[in-house]
Amino acid sequence: MRRHILAVLGLLVLAAIGVFAYLAWPDAARLDVAAVSGARPTITPPREQMLPTVKTADPIGWKAGEAPTPAAGLRVAAFATGLDHPRWLYRLPNGDVLVAETNSPPREGGGIQGWVMRHLLGKVGAGGASANRITLLRDADGDGRAEIRTVFMTGLTSPTGMALFDGQLYVANTDSLVRVPYTEGATSVTAKPELVVKLPGGGNHWARNVIPAEDGRTLYVSVGSASNVAEGGFAREKFRAAILQVYPKEKTFRVFATGLRNPNGMALVPGTNRLWTVVNERDMLGSDLVPDYLTAVELGDNFGWPWYYWGGYIDTRVEPKNPELQQYVKRPDYALGPHVAALGLSFAGDAKLGGQFTRGAFVGEHGSWNRKPLSGYKVVFVPFDAAGWPVKGAKPADVLTGFVTPDGDAHGRPVGVITDRTGALLVADDVGNAIWRVTGAR
Repeated sequence: MRRHILAVLGLLVLAAIGVFAYLAWPDAARLDVAAVSGARPTITPPREQMLPTVKTADPIGWKAGEAPTPAAGLRVAAFATGLDHPRWLYRLPNGDVLVAETNSPPREGGGIQGWVMRHLLGKVGAGGASANRITLLRDADGDGRAEIRTVFMTGLTSPTGMALFDGQLYVANTDSLVRVPYTEGATSVTAKPELVVKLPGGGNHWARNVIPAEDGRTLYVSVGSASNVAEGGFAREKFRAAILQVYPKEKTFRVFATGLRNPNGMALVPGTNRLWTVVNERDMLGSDLVPDYLTAVELGDNFGWPWYYWGGYIDTRVEPKNPELQQYVKRPDYALGPHVAALGLSFAGDAKLGGQFTRGAFVGEHGSWNRKPLSGYKVVFVPFDAAGWPVKGAKPADVLTGFVTPDGDAHGRPVGVITDRTGALLVADDVGNAIWRVTGAR
């Protein structure tokens, strides 16, 4: 009996040593991010992990006079500072800017992965309580800085997306889509939010987005998965990892497209009004997989999550298998690199940055927590051609960098991106608690 106990203890010690060794020497990337970017990224064999690679950029904020680094020919300055975890932006018709000051609701789940996620959220500046409000910012004198700031709306639950539609302002909470009457020029809303549809809440991916659809009568709402690869069961994933099409008059919805692990930013490309989204792909297949992506989305599309990635590569971890789906899985249009955490999306449209930033998509990359070395932590631009598709052979171009120090600490993390009424680019920085304004050089 004693020998059996010693044997078991020995195995436990070896297992513990293995875990700690893994944490000390996580999987390191063997490819540059650029190699896993573009229309034809390099897809290498997966390096499956029991625990995710843990590599974080600890938040340090911005000191007075510090700012991100703009691309050559651009300038950057603070539009607003001192906010509480600003993640998403929306421009009203009169030029006012709404910012969702928001954060994850309390995290659920136990076990090693639950502990890792809660620990990491604190490390990357995403573990605090949510302000649960929308703030209005107004640059009345046109100097490029918001001098008027008011609490526009409260009574929300981890809100993200905002959209005006038929005289109402729609807000995507983590667990519902709600609306209130909107009056142009108003600096606050006192009406009680009206429920439009309930949304599945909880789990890993809490942020929801909403935009008006091209048909003029429905809305698109993005809902991320509850898990990495449905390890908590498929019942938890109902109406998740999907873009929903909401019929606001009827207060109903249908699944528009699915197999999208965590779609967040959505936008209609100017000219064609085709729906595009950016998607966070899965973890724990190594630092080189799987690339986050930017893609067009049509009714009935299935991008494969959780069974497949990048158009048909099998994720062997997922049970039960779904071999019948493989031939129908749609391959994304454009890879943004592994673990960059692509969240924000805005097409150039009325942007006036000039040069190479005239036609294409701005993408806010929140940055990795599970890749060595770090990836993302910047705003990039994907050039599009006149037909409304990414330029063949093009790689993402940096627009705004410098969010991470040479020592690996994070001044900030970019999320939502929009243009203001002058054509400048506004970038929400939820760790730096600021909104940055990028303009073309004069």
